[in-house]
Amino acid sequence: MASSSGTSSGYSTLPNSGSEGDLMLLMDQRKRKRMISNRESARRSRLRKQKHLDDLAVQVSQLRNENQQILTSVNLTTQRFLAVESENSVLRAQLSELNNRFESLNEIINFMNVTNGVFEPVVDNNNNYFIPLNMAYLNQPIMASADMNMVHY
Repeated sequence: MASSSGTSSGYSTLPNSGSEGDLMLLMDQRKRKRMISNRESARRSRLRKQKHLDDLAVQVSQLRNENQQILTSVNLTTQRFLAVESENSVLRAQLSELNNRFESLNEIINFMNVTNGVFEPVVDNNNNYFIPLNMAYLNQPIMASADMNMVHY
């Protein structure tokens, strides 16, 4: 744009528009203001990023604690399961032994009934019941352990 003084610097040199120095000062102020604003924005961004990282670190810690609690619970449950499984094995072995003894007793009773007629206990003079044959071997304790070979159900 042409001015009345004949210069073509692109700025108006009218008395009311201000000097070229004032315009540069205004541009410098705007540039400084924008630079300060950008720095403040970057600072806020770094603070948000740091807060996010801190929140993630807390979450990692909580998840590790929760994971440790779950692992402890799984280990305890596994130990309980193994103990119950072992006890069940012993009980199955005892059941098998009792079934065998029951079958043996039934065979003895059947044999006694066939050979002696009816197998009944005898009552002595003091009203004590006893079995005429010495069958003390039938009153043995049942011995079983988890190590016994057995059929699993």
